[in-house]
Amino acid sequence: MTHQPRINTSPHVSDEVRKTTCYMCACRCGINVHLKGGTVAYIEGNRDHPVNKGVLCAKGSAGIMQVNAPSRLRAPLKRVGPRGSGEFQEISWDEALQIACDWLEPIRKSDPSKLAFFTGRDQSQSFTSFWAQNFGTPNYAAHGGFCSVNMAAAGIYTMGGAFWEFGQPDWDHTKLFILFGVAEDHDSNPIKMGIGRIKARGARVIGVNPIRSGYNAVADDWVGITPGTDGLFILSLIHELMQAGKIDLDYLARYTNAPVLVNADPKSPEHGLFLRDADGKPLVIDRATGALTAFDKPGVRPDLSATHVADGITHRPVMHLMAERYLDPQYAPEAVAARCGVTPDKIRRIAAEIARVAFEEEITLNHEWTDFRGETHQTMTGRPVSFHAMRGISAHSNGFQTARALHVLQILLGTVEVPGGFRFKPPYPKPVSAHPKPHCGVQPDCPLDGPHLGFVRGPEDLALKPDGTPARIDKAFTWENPMSAHGLMHMVISNAHAGDPYKIDTLFMYMANMSWNSSMNTRGVIEMLTDKDESGDYVIPRIIYSDAYSSEMVAYADLILPDTTYLERHDCISLLDRPICEADAAADAIRWPVIEPDRNVRGFQTVLVQLANKMKLPGFTAEDGAAKYTDYADYIVNHERKPGIGPLSGFRGDGSDTGRGAPNPEQLNRYIENGGFFVSHIPDGANYYKPWNMAYQNWAVGMGLFDTPQPYVFDLYVETMRKFQLAAEGHGTRQPPDHLRARIKATMDPLPIWYPPFEDAHVDPDEFPLHALTQRPMAMYHSWGTQNAWLRQIHGHNPLYLPTKLWEKHGFSDGDWACVTSAHGEITVPVAHMAALNENTVWTWNAIGKRKGAWALSDDAPEATRGFLLNHLIHELLPPKGDGLRWSNSDPITGQAAWFDLRVKIAKATAPSEAQPAFAPIKSPVGHGPDHLEWKVGK
Repeated sequence: MTHQPRINTSPHVSDEVRKTTCYMCACRCGINVHLKGGTVAYIEGNRDHPVNKGVLCAKGSAGIMQVNAPSRLRAPLKRVGPRGSGEFQEISWDEALQIACDWLEPIRKSDPSKLAFFTGRDQSQSFTSFWAQNFGTPNYAAHGGFCSVNMAAAGIYTMGGAFWEFGQPDWDHTKLFILFGVAEDHDSNPIKMGIGRIKARGARVIGVNPIRSGYNAVADDWVGITPGTDGLFILSLIHELMQAGKIDLDYLARYTNAPVLVNADPKSPEHGLFLRDADGKPLVIDRATGALTAFDKPGVRPDLSATHVADGITHRPVMHLMAERYLDPQYAPEAVAARCGVTPDKIRRIAAEIARVAFEEEITLNHEWTDFRGETHQTMTGRPVSFHAMRGISAHSNGFQTARALHVLQILLGTVEVPGGFRFKPPYPKPVSAHPKPHCGVQPDCPLDGPHLGFVRGPEDLALKPDGTPARIDKAFTWENPMSAHGLMHMVISNAHAGDPYKIDTLFMYMANMSWNSSMNTRGVIEMLTDKDESGDYVIPRIIYSDAYSSEMVAYADLILPDTTYLERHDCISLLDRPICEADAAADAIRWPVIEPDRNVRGFQTVLVQLANKMKLPGFTAEDGAAKYTDYADYIVNHERKPGIGPLSGFRGDGSDTGRGAPNPEQLNRYIENGGFFVSHIPDGANYYKPWNMAYQNWAVGMGLFDTPQPYVFDLYVETMRKFQLAAEGHGTRQPPDHLRARIKATMDPLPIWYPPFEDAHVDPDEFPLHALTQRPMAMYHSWGTQNAWLRQIHGHNPLYLPTKLWEKHGFSDGDWACVTSAHGEITVPVAHMAALNENTVWTWNAIGKRKGAWALSDDAPEATRGFLLNHLIHELLPPKGDGLRWSNSDPITGQAAWFDLRVKIAKATAPSEAQPAFAPIKSPVGHGPDHLEWKVGK
């Protein structure tokens, strides 16, 4: 007789469920954390959450293995051996905080700019910037400068918002969805859900990416474009649409600066600037009356074609300039096809499909609404084409103009903020004028004179000292990169080591793995962190670092402030920062300690509060000298950025106020009771046409997003950029250095242009004929995912993928290795064949490779022996061109790190024992993890 085993198919999962926000990527999904005996037993999606509606990916479920990871730091640490030795002594929090204050207080009292405070991919930037501002240093930014500032800044300067956290496709109505340069890590659950919804009803998806993985693999059509040429491809689509007359002229006249008049006299010192009235408002010609009038005057119907002569100078509408630019044959499909790696026929076919869907399948919703000129419309008309883009088009030295081109494309079609198109998420749309300008006014023992980061309006807003030298260590907001809205984190260590523009005393970093996968020129950065001067002192005197895990960066710090994991602390996903909003609702969220740490660690934000209290920083100290906040949770509840406006918008006042209201001592409890989030829906009729819809504008004022309505028109032509060109041409009181004049004139065109990536001009393309890229896999997010015991089983190591032509040319077979060389370095790595890949491109997964000794991994872990980084081939500076200058490997407009401009050559290699270069193991304060890691709670 056969006895079948008795299996409990419905085991008892948990004693308690606590709802919070995931942190395994940037989606900020809602999660239900199941506990048994106070220990995490299971994580699932929260079906009531507005972001993921219960959907959870492998990363989210694997959060359990982050919470119990052997690599977790256990206590504050003081370095006792040389930098890089990994020799530390455990100390108390009292001693750690005292050491930090002993280093920081003298700096603040003498010269706060001697502190460089930069944070990685955290989600509390409104708080960390507030701390840095009250300390008084100008040297603060987060990771955006090496991630996607081109995308964000181009969107805000063009239309008041951008992709990802700023907006989303209209999933309910779009009929054609086109992705540019999107890997699988950003916004993955919402995009997966959205693609599933639109494909279920027959909508088409087009993926533009050199690599066909993830979203591009499920696209109906794939454009395997040559890296760095997306902008040229987009401008060719614009050329075709303009030639066919498939642009929305009514939309352009009403809601953009296409009809605004521009000085057309090349001899005028105001050439290229707008004609304005006495109040500074741009002027247009009213189509009905022929009169010159302000663009926003009630009842005006701006004319797209009329010119105006004033004081002998002809002023032409922006639309004239656009037609001249983009109807030029240089943008015809035949002219761009070879460079883009796309056939002329395919360019024409995609342009025709866009035109057909936009103009033959338009959507009309019967929603009455009133615009900012006072005109009431009975319906809302939508052109159901939507776009999404991310790092793939952003991380190039031409990325700002490429992102601008994509925004201009969707605006010309009339597909922004209409049914079926791209829609903003509150607190966006927000015009540039509603954002702060950057500030750099430093005084001893004083807070900075305003926010560090912002959006310049012209040369007068640059962060320069009175002698014209950069005020910031990263040279953000200088003539080298005037519109660097997120700073240049990738240049901080290099500049600090070089003493250019000045030396610093303390480098303070949070969750920024700069000695490994977050730096270009990894070996060089390690050398900079350990370099000593003639007197035997470190060139960068002091380094304070905070992380939850024993990453590669830990060994190079002097003081370690150990952070908690995301289930052990309070976090605030705030409307002041990067909220979880959807297009139809404002929403924010929290994390809270669903479990208590079993180690001597503290949440980094709370540590900053404690440091502020010890130093009695303004903003954290009451008039009587007492501390305003005890910890970060106290700050979240009681801090007011302005009266009635705090980090969280929900349950304010007596618990019933939304957006504006007095601090509520029970606010965090109300969030916890509500699943960790708060949602306030936009009223019907206010949820489209947001920049011009007065119902939305008034709702936004009530929510505290604005103090007064802020309607505006989209900037197809960015006048700010023209102001920098004028300065480079010799006009104005603030002038760029001579060696930058030509570059500013060439790259800062107020209408989108395309130019080859800078590395193409610094290396011989015949010697380095291939493009080399990285992508983040869907199962990983930044570096911490690859130490996760569950996720490692999906991506334990990473080959370099080669296209068929290259694979066959070199005679590669499965199991082979290749030597890959750039102008900067060389690696020897395993290779694999991939057919769905641009024929002149090689690529690999990002951040899989680990250094031996880090992350509690064994020295023979596949990540440390077969895993590798392309970072060894990249440099934060471009190859020298013989002029004696240091040229940053960045976009010249924003300073965005140009990770994806890398050019390489490849050759078959004898298989080494492990991937090269191989670094010596580093000693970790947590040692190695167990050989077998199992997570089982209860019986």
